[in-house]
Amino acid sequence: MDEARAVEQIREGNNDAFDQIMLRYETLLLRYLSRLTGDGELAKDLTQKTFLDAYKGILATGEDLSLKAWLYRIATNNALQHRRRNKVLSFIPFSRLGDIVTGRLKAPAAPMDEKLAVEEALLRVPADQRTPMVLHFVEGFRYREIAELLGISEDAVRKRVARGSKLFRSEYREEAEGELR
Repeated sequence: MDEARAVEQIREGNNDAFDQIMLRYETLLLRYLSRLTGDGELAKDLTQKTFLDAYKGILATGEDLSLKAWLYRIATNNALQHRRRNKVLSFIPFSRLGDIVTGRLKAPAAPMDEKLAVEEALLRVPADQRTPMVLHFVEGFRYREIAELLGISEDAVRKRVARGSKLFRSEYREEAEGELR
């Protein structure tokens, strides 16, 4: 079922159509929110809140609704609200905390270590730069779409992605060099 038809059915009172939307976007939103927050459990909660907010607000949307962009906007806003409320700090896995404190980091042994290094470097990028980076590079949104999602100019999106990318490369390089010591 296409998105426009699903939204139309929801407006007609068919709540089962919303299940189809959830099935289509749950994994995508969970992955996106995990990258934004660095916390899988928090991402699950925010994904659930996103769908709840979408369910409550879908009847107030217009006929020209871009469902994917709308859901990502809700998810982004939920993550930003959570961050403002709780002042979320960077995530450092407990399994590596002892090595970080003692300075005994080892070289990555497996692809999972590299993935962890990428995630840690990404989480050191400020949220206002990380969000457009993830939307662009991971989720495949265009700058124009990101600008609409975040309520900023397309030029601001370009600058944030460029600055965030530069900082990410620096943080990732630092992470990789630190692990080799």
